[in-house]
Amino acid sequence: MELAHSLLLNEEAYNQLGGFQKAEFIFEWLQFLEKLLPVTSRADIRENQKKLVEQLTSLLNNSPGPPTRRLVAKNLAVLYSTGDTFSVYQTIDKCNELIRSKDDSPSYLPTKLAAVVCLGYLYKKLGRILGNSFTDTVGNVLKAMKNAESQGRYEIMLSLQNILKGLGAAAIPCHRDIYKAARSCLTDRSMAVRCAAAKCLLELQNEAVFMWSTDLDSVVTLCFKSFEGSNYDVRLAVSKLLGTVLARALTSKQPTASTRHNFRRISLEEVMELLGTGFLRGSCGFLRASGDMLKGTSSVSRDVRVGVTQAYVVFVSTLGAQWLERNFSAFLSHILDLVSQSHPKAIQNQMDAIGCRRCVSFILRATVGGLLGEKAQITAAKEICQAIWKLKKVVDAAMSDSNLETRITTTDVTASQHVLVCALQELGSLIHGLGTTAAPLLQDSSTGVLEAVISVILHPSISVRLTAAWCLRCIAVALPSYVSLLMDRCIERLSVLKSSPEAVTGYSFAVAALLGAVKHCPLGIPHGKGKVIMTVAEDLLCSASQNSRISLQRTQAGWLLIAALMTLGPAVVQHHLPRMLLLWKCIFPSSPKDLETEKTRGDSFTWQVTLEGRAGALCAIKSFVSHCAGLLTDEVVQRLLPPLPSAVDLLTQLSSIYKSYGNSLKTPSTVYRHKLYELLAVLPPKTYEGSFCAILKELVTDLTVPDSQIDASTFLLPPLCHENDLLLLGPLLQETDHRFIEEQLLLGNSIAGGSLEYDPYSICEKVAKGDSVPKPLPPVLSVISAATRLFGVIFSHVAESHRLQVLEQLLNSIKQTKGSRQQIVQLNVVSAFSTSLKHLANCKGSLGPEEVRRSALTLVMGALESNNPLLRCAAAECLARLAQVVSDSAFTAGLAQVSFDKLKSARDVVSRTGHSLALGCLYRYLGGIGSTQHLNACVGILYTLSQDSTSPDVQAWALHSLSLIVDLAGPLYHVHVEPTLSLVLMLLLTVPPAYAEVHQSLGRCLNALITTLGPELQGSSMTVSALRTSCLLGCAVMQDNPDCLVQAQAISCLQQLHMFAPRHVNLSSLVSCLCVNLCSSYLLLRRAVVACLRQLVQREAAEVSEYAVALVKESREDFTPDVNIREIGLEGALLGLLDKELDQRLCQDIKETLTHMLTSMAVEKLSFWLKLCKDVLAASADFNTVASLDTTQEEETAKVDDASVLTSDSDERFHPFSNPRWPTRVFAAECVCKIISQCENAGSAHFDITLAQERKQRDSRDDFLVLHLADLIRMAFMAATDHSDQLRLSGLQTLLIVVRKFAAVPEPEFPGHVILEQYQANVGAALRPAFAPETPPDVTAKACQVCSAWIASGVVSDLNDLRRVHQLLVSSLVKVQAGKEAQSQQYNESTSTMEILAVLKAWAEVYIVAVEKQKNQSDAHIHCLKTANSAEESYRDVTSSASGLLDLVQTDLGTLSKLWLAALQDFALLTLPSEYASQLPAEGGTFYTAETIENARPHYYNSWALILYATALWLTSTGFIVVDPDEGVNNLSRPVTPTTMCQDSSTRPLVKSPEDVNTDRFHLILGVSVEFLCSPRSDAAMENIIACLRALQTLFDVPWPRSKIGGDQELGVELLNVLHRLILTRESPDIQLAALEVVRLILFAAQEHVKEKRRSAEVDDGAAEKETLPEFGEGKDTGGLVPGKSLVFATLELCVCILVRQLPQLNPKLTCSPAVQSGKHLLLSEDGSRLVAAALVILSDVPAVCSPEGSVSVLPTILYLIIGVLKETAVKLRDGQLPLTVAASLQALKGLLSSPMARAEKSRTAWTDLLRSALVTVLDCWDQVDGLLQELDEVSLLTAITIFVMSTSPEVTTVECLQKRCIEKFKITLDSKDPLVQYKCYQLLHSIFQHPNKTVSYPYIHSLAPSIVGKLQETEKAKPENAAELQVIQEGIKVVTGLTATAEEEHRAHLVACLLPILISFLLDENALVSATNSAKNLHEFALQNLMQIGPQYSSVFKKLMASSPTMKARLESAVKGNQESIKVKTAKHAKNPGKSSSIQLKTNFL
Repeated sequence: MELAHSLLLNEEAYNQLGGFQKAEFIFEWLQFLEKLLPVTSRADIRENQKKLVEQLTSLLNNSPGPPTRRLVAKNLAVLYSTGDTFSVYQTIDKCNELIRSKDDSPSYLPTKLAAVVCLGYLYKKLGRILGNSFTDTVGNVLKAMKNAESQGRYEIMLSLQNILKGLGAAAIPCHRDIYKAARSCLTDRSMAVRCAAAKCLLELQNEAVFMWSTDLDSVVTLCFKSFEGSNYDVRLAVSKLLGTVLARALTSKQPTASTRHNFRRISLEEVMELLGTGFLRGSCGFLRASGDMLKGTSSVSRDVRVGVTQAYVVFVSTLGAQWLERNFSAFLSHILDLVSQSHPKAIQNQMDAIGCRRCVSFILRATVGGLLGEKAQITAAKEICQAIWKLKKVVDAAMSDSNLETRITTTDVTASQHVLVCALQELGSLIHGLGTTAAPLLQDSSTGVLEAVISVILHPSISVRLTAAWCLRCIAVALPSYVSLLMDRCIERLSVLKSSPEAVTGYSFAVAALLGAVKHCPLGIPHGKGKVIMTVAEDLLCSASQNSRISLQRTQAGWLLIAALMTLGPAVVQHHLPRMLLLWKCIFPSSPKDLETEKTRGDSFTWQVTLEGRAGALCAIKSFVSHCAGLLTDEVVQRLLPPLPSAVDLLTQLSSIYKSYGNSLKTPSTVYRHKLYELLAVLPPKTYEGSFCAILKELVTDLTVPDSQIDASTFLLPPLCHENDLLLLGPLLQETDHRFIEEQLLLGNSIAGGSLEYDPYSICEKVAKGDSVPKPLPPVLSVISAATRLFGVIFSHVAESHRLQVLEQLLNSIKQTKGSRQQIVQLNVVSAFSTSLKHLANCKGSLGPEEVRRSALTLVMGALESNNPLLRCAAAECLARLAQVVSDSAFTAGLAQVSFDKLKSARDVVSRTGHSLALGCLYRYLGGIGSTQHLNACVGILYTLSQDSTSPDVQAWALHSLSLIVDLAGPLYHVHVEPTLSLVLMLLLTVPPAYAEVHQSLGRCLNALITTLGPELQGSSMTVSALRTSCLLGCAVMQDNPDCLVQAQAISCLQQLHMFAPRHVNLSSLVSCLCVNLCSSYLLLRRAVVACLRQLVQREAAEVSEYAVALVKESREDFTPDVNIREIGLEGALLGLLDKELDQRLCQDIKETLTHMLTSMAVEKLSFWLKLCKDVLAASADFNTVASLDTTQEEETAKVDDASVLTSDSDERFHPFSNPRWPTRVFAAECVCKIISQCENAGSAHFDITLAQERKQRDSRDDFLVLHLADLIRMAFMAATDHSDQLRLSGLQTLLIVVRKFAAVPEPEFPGHVILEQYQANVGAALRPAFAPETPPDVTAKACQVCSAWIASGVVSDLNDLRRVHQLLVSSLVKVQAGKEAQSQQYNESTSTMEILAVLKAWAEVYIVAVEKQKNQSDAHIHCLKTANSAEESYRDVTSSASGLLDLVQTDLGTLSKLWLAALQDFALLTLPSEYASQLPAEGGTFYTAETIENARPHYYNSWALILYATALWLTSTGFIVVDPDEGVNNLSRPVTPTTMCQDSSTRPLVKSPEDVNTDRFHLILGVSVEFLCSPRSDAAMENIIACLRALQTLFDVPWPRSKIGGDQELGVELLNVLHRLILTRESPDIQLAALEVVRLILFAAQEHVKEKRRSAEVDDGAAEKETLPEFGEGKDTGGLVPGKSLVFATLELCVCILVRQLPQLNPKLTCSPAVQSGKHLLLSEDGSRLVAAALVILSDVPAVCSPEGSVSVLPTILYLIIGVLKETAVKLRDGQLPLTVAASLQALKGLLSSPMARAEKSRTAWTDLLRSALVTVLDCWDQVDGLLQELDEVSLLTAITIFVMSTSPEVTTVECLQKRCIEKFKITLDSKDPLVQYKCYQLLHSIFQHPNKTVSYPYIHSLAPSIVGKLQETEKAKPENAAELQVIQEGIKVVTGLTATAEEEHRAHLVACLLPILISFLLDENALVSATNSAKNLHEFALQNLMQIGPQYSSVFKKLMASSPTMKARLESAVKGNQESIKVKTAKHAKNPGKSSSIQLKTNFL
């Protein structure tokens, strides 16, 4: 194929190829040429033009296929438009000649067609350049059309369209001729020709004025004719033509003078009249119609009506939204008039009426719902409301008028019903779509929406009553705040008017509909409503028999209410279950005898009531079973069963009853049947086993002797076919935008589809996805579908012998019927049998013996050759399921063989299609049937069938079947891939485009082939690249196909290719193809486009986005997208599409695509994305205006602040998004949150304004989020103050995120302030509306969260500013205190739980922050006092804000603490396991009611943790001392409920002592924490765990609780075990650190307890002998620790766990393994170090809890761990800092060694031995690491040795051998080259030398002092060069000075004599001082100062020395003189200097 890539055709390569390959080669070349020509230079083209033209025109004679001829034509056109045009006339002449040719043979046809296509493209591209030649051409083409067949007519029409496009106005002379030709084609018998003609006329009307002026009527009539017998594509094309022409006629300007005389403006009324005629009278002329009307036979064919409906929509869409707004009332009255009484013919029977109503609803939905923005929709709703009021008046007048002509007026009443139904449905849908934005509409009393709807509930027509109820349901779903209100109102009217039949049914429908709405309202309804409704229902049922006039209505209403009540779910229903079961038991006779007596007694009316009641009861039970599965316990099932046999008995008696009492029972008995079947189908079959036979008998009768003669295939079969197979049956079964009206064409003429009045019970059921109103089918049909479903269940459960009888009976009944009736029976039987196979396959059952199989096969094979394609499809699927159930390979092979034989012999289309599909389906269920020869046979046969060009149907079915086999045969198919691909390509290149179904099947085949090849497509071998090229070629052919569904296939094939071989798919051309089709009128094409985009942007979002914009910039003339990609990019275009699109699946895909684009590009294109979101959100800002800001009792200034926030910036009138709907705005707000989180991952500059500004200056293209803060706040504000509640929630969430992320960003211009501070007014204004009384609780709850985050963030430091937001929280708290009684009865009780807990949680957060701030500041204060007093002022200022925040909370703390405790107590009750349910308080807790316990749980889970922490803080702040004297009985909470812990009120003392109250509270907090920490769910939030641990820390910070836990060892151990488990399961360092802190406190509590006991024992036994004291602490006298009971053991376990996790080398088991022995030191992370340090602190405290013996048993472990950590982590760091872990281990070591246990008599010797061993271990550390010495930190080890020397008793370290080794280490270290090490060494020695015990210090002094002095003497020669060396010398001097002080008298003089010369040698004279280095100067000063001190101290020695050495004296004197002047300043400096070094000492002074 590479050879095809050249400018001229490579003829050499071409001639070597075989026949079909030539076609491929040509196509590839033409494709390449198409891309190449536009970018080739003009000179090159001219040079090769002649040859190229020859090559291209010669192709015309080669009979090219459709795609090839189109490409030849395009290339010629481009060639002439870029090159010279002189030879173009020859080409045109040549084409004309080919067309004129008399050759009519089929082989010549492609050449003729190619010539036609060629002319079209030449004229389209070159247009007027071709001068007047067009008249001949057009004449010639039109002449050719007279005897052309359908392909010819099709191509000629499309060519004429192109010619018209190219010539524009120049073609006027030919317009009439073309018009005439197109007219005849518009009613052609070929649908493709009709479509082409419509396109041609659409092009023609651009210039042909007569089409929309003088000839308008005939054009319209013509279009109506064209709709007759049309298919979906024709309706789309023709309706587009009709709508456009009419819109043009309406809007046209005055034409030119020449045509003016016969031109008149046409008015809207006339246009509407024209369309209305088509809708009402169809396509026949007026006169003929009137004749038919007189006879009463005329009925408009449905396809015309559907076509006209689509034309209405096109007409309005063309005129646009603004036009619709202006003319809405005229439009509405016309549309509603279509179903009014002025046209009785249109609605003469119910079927027609339903059809017309659907069409009208569709027109309104598509225009009002699709075009108008929210504001305009509200206006439209008001108009509709007016219309309802008008009709209401008419009805009222008619009903009240009692004169003689009432008969006439009642027809008025029934006739107005359809108008009302349409108006109410549209009103409901409108409000449903508007959601809470419709609130102003309902509050507007002048419109009176609710009044209007409720007033129509009493309409005499049942369908109006039902629709009004449905409309109320829509209002309730949209505005949940109205549910309770409407329900109360309807129940109240129902009880007042219960003697009016209309009122009883109307209001019960309304209540049922509202109950159905509750599950869509997350806030629910008060629990008590269920009780009310149950009572009303019972009342209706009991009073039904009192008044025969309304007994029927009352019965129906009662059961309907009960059925609706069931939809509320188990929580509500369980309370009413006993009453309902009682009613159920009573409605059926209890024994067969009673049933017999019943039969003899009644008349037709009583039977009607009885059947109605029983059907209702069945329906209620079915509703119960499907909505409350949780309540179906065995006991309940047992109570459900008794009435069932009697119900089945009645079923068998129905026919006889029906015969006895006549026709009036027909419908009730059918309904009864239907409901019984439905109930049985959902019950477990075991429950009615005994009745199987009786039921089956009835089912067989229903299926084989149906009441209706209606072909029900279109609703029975599709669920039984595979969705992919349905594609074969054309667009009718596919999803389209017009599905709603197209459905009625599907169901055949006798039925128009479902409607609510057929089954009122469906009003409370769940709605099928995407449909608005439920559309139950008429009972005669629904009973059949229920029967097939039930048959499926029962057949799969009966005995095998019984199955045979049933099947034979079914087969006989099919044989006995004839004609259309036979087909209906066959259809019912097959669908029933197919359902049973489905059940058998699901439960892995077997079908039965050979006879059963044979009968089954006969049944299915018969259907496989049915004339109904849908039945064939279902039968093929059924056959495959049969094979699956039998699962016997011989049987399967037999089935396939039957199909093979049939296909070889049969010639009729029916059997060939059926059997070919059967082969594919067999593969679907048996995955490849195994043998390859079988596969070969299948493929061979299907190849042959797919080339049968005489029947496109056979081709389509065979190819579809082939695609299934390719897909399912998997790797077995590889052998066939190449031939199949060639076949597919050949067919793609030759099958005429009119056969779209063949092309669609080819597309499926190609897709399956690509999937089979999969990743192999990336390969580079010859064969693979050939396959790949073929796939790409196939895709290209399909992309050019005019059929949209084929284009959709092409896109999904390219998508597959892009997935497997991304480098080989040309992304830019793919993206351009996607952009062009983004707004296609075909739903499936749009879906394919978005699905493909979704995949592309996951990998290459940026490229896709760039290509889209580039495409628009260089846009060609044939690309005019409906969306403005140029301005707002592909992202904006998708957002716009999301706003207009109604299909849920598509919307979901668009959202995902946008989310992928956002994640990969938001950070780079930050401004762009933020502007997009802002445009979407701002488009709604003007809609809200300032009204939504509720500025009450605020100071004036605040008013101005908050209001001005909105008004600014709204002057941009132009928005790229016009009135986006609220869901789109919610999505935009969610996008803003995602953008923030993306930026968070992208770097800190996004949240640091100084950094961002710097980087922005460096590179202006950089963009940072913090620079857009104003926009973020503005967007959050706009969203948070919208009318839509969803949007308010999103806005508040955005605000919350912004506050959290930006709270700490400082404001560079005002130090000490943060950047958010300037937005206080906005935040305040955004929050205030959420606290208005009418706000829904979920919004208020969210706002509380934002309030607390805002106060806690510390953004605002001024208390007066904080008060605004604080005030909002205070107002909520007041509401909470009001208690249960004051709750609004609008929503479910659990919502008030949600709100109360949100408020308490918010307060808890604020209180926690206030306490923490104060704590930090008091720490800071202590620190300040330590450092200096100057900071006093600033500190005061800061404290005021923290304590001020605390003061704000303090005022309400008393109330809050009680509420918090109450909430915790509730939570504690709710977490009890279910077996304690009986102990829960009967009336619920403080904040939840017993009935809504399940709904309340999640709210408690959400907020308990912070409340717990706050309570703990409060209790500890009061030190557990506070018990209010007035609390008395209810000391834990408000007096709402008795809240003792599940005790009975009579058993407890009246007043608890403070101690008891505290104990209760302590156990409450501890209990809640332990319960949670024992098993935190894997999804438990980190914050909850941390808050819980913090609460425990706080709790144990105070003595009293510590005494509780210290005194109760079991409790302590349990807590430690829980914490141990938590540490094991949670990796987070924060959690582990917090847990360790709690462990420390528990240990501390135990220490205190032990100390206290020891102290009291000593006090008590003061006089007694010490030896007899009992031992306190763990380990008693034996030292044994019991695991599980021992606190010490638990603590050690936990610490070891932490240490080994961080330092695996510590695990002795591991140390032996080679992996760890490398001895490399690991540097821990900062968190790891902190954890290890915390664990060591705990370890060092452990001995204090033990008895002396106990301490001995734990000491080895503790020493091992401490020294282990030291050894593993003592690594030198660069800056000489100690690692945190080393510091901690040294500190722990010191704490351990100074433990009193080391000196206690009982343990002293053991300790001494162990400590010596430990010292040896430390000394051994040195020897282990020979090569690694440089890494090891000697200083740390020396420090450890020093600690041993200093902290233990002398006998440990004074052992000779140990002492020697220690001294040795010091010697080595003194000689270190590192000044820092020397310095530290001196420091340590200094402390050892000062040891009070001489036996310890003297050996060191003797060994080491001489070398120190020696080192100092050396320094005379080598002066220090830097600060470090200087420090060493200074420290050395200090050591010697210290020694001097401690030395005995006789040696002192000697020491001073050594020291003074050294010091004097450091002094400099005046000259030297000037030039000296810094360190020398410092040394000089240091020496001088020391001399000044030593001189006076040892004056005698000093004087002696001075006398003996005059040089020294001179040096000293000059130095003293030289520094005399500045000495004061210097001394001041020196005073500070030690301060510095001492601060370093502070850090590392472990001694």
